[in-house]
Amino acid sequence: MVRILKSLRQLACLFILTVPATVVAQDSANAPAARDWTGIVRASPYWVSQGVFQNILTIRRWVLNESGYCSTPDRHILFDMRGRFLAWISDGDDREATQRLLNETRQALHKKGKVDTWLAGEAGETGYPFALSCDQPHVNLDEAVARYLGTRPADRIWGAWDDLSFATPEQPGALHEALLYVVRHRNNQNRLSLPEGLPRYLAGQILIESGAQARAHSTANARGILQLSPAALGDCQIAPDNFWHRLVQIDCALRLMDQNARNLEPAFDQRFGHLPEDKRNRLFTLLLIQAYHGGVGRVQALLEDPILSEPAQYFAENHERFTAGDIAFGLIFHNLGRDRLGLASLYYVADVQLAAEKLCNIARLESTDFCEWK
Repeated sequence: MVRILKSLRQLACLFILTVPATVVAQDSANAPAARDWTGIVRASPYWVSQGVFQNILTIRRWVLNESGYCSTPDRHILFDMRGRFLAWISDGDDREATQRLLNETRQALHKKGKVDTWLAGEAGETGYPFALSCDQPHVNLDEAVARYLGTRPADRIWGAWDDLSFATPEQPGALHEALLYVVRHRNNQNRLSLPEGLPRYLAGQILIESGAQARAHSTANARGILQLSPAALGDCQIAPDNFWHRLVQIDCALRLMDQNARNLEPAFDQRFGHLPEDKRNRLFTLLLIQAYHGGVGRVQALLEDPILSEPAQYFAENHERFTAGDIAFGLIFHNLGRDRLGLASLYYVADVQLAAEKLCNIARLESTDFCEWK
């Protein structure tokens, strides 16, 4: 099924958690220990983040690929604080019926000992175990990859911007080749100081942000293959006539990421500088993707703020027990409900990871330097 492509801003609206205004009363015999979902998060020990990265990837893979328990869109899946799949339901006839089914399933999972507590959800109020609808707007990855790789002549590009000049009208190139060209050119000029594996994730962002469609335009006025806002493009000193230019979009996104990296690096090194090099670089890359989604200031606060950085302190001291992905997700999960952080933040990074993996499962790319750093 071909789905309607949504932008980063629309993606960010998926399952954003909000603090409930009221608490739904439960039968006393089955009452949850926490008053609301934030209480459940706050009560969870940091060790629950072991394996969360792969668990969330599994759930999001079902959504993006319309596979597994999301092989049909009229379902919800339920998962716990570790991202582990617990159950699925077929949707009811309307939202109210679906919510009743979700709450009944939550209570049943608690009775069976699958979760320690449960919380009823209502419209605008998050329940627990968490629920995710399979019917969510998302990019068709197969179509996006075909555009990105220039499978059709119409998807191949050429052009010039600033001191960049890529391909020709007679011999246009793929968007993938254009991305590598811009990265190499700026690296040779010593204008970038980014992790080695970042280009692969930037390619994943192109797929997730716009489906590699040059004229993608969101309701929030984000534009182009990397869904940059007019303000962001202005920061790159881009004239409006060039907002949609694909070389411009890549160049501007790299410049913004490089700026984010410079801002984030001191706090990151202070907190995680002792990690093994590969793990440190991978974690830093994932946090840069998070910063692209939600702002570098918010990520920096996760490392420095006296309250928000408490999970970071634990993960830094016990990093051997967690993957880089677990740590990146754990920093967000244990702060859910604070500083406008929601599960959409995890979904974005997971989707970018899955898109990058899909590219590197293609025979022509998997043995290249582009996919070497995994």
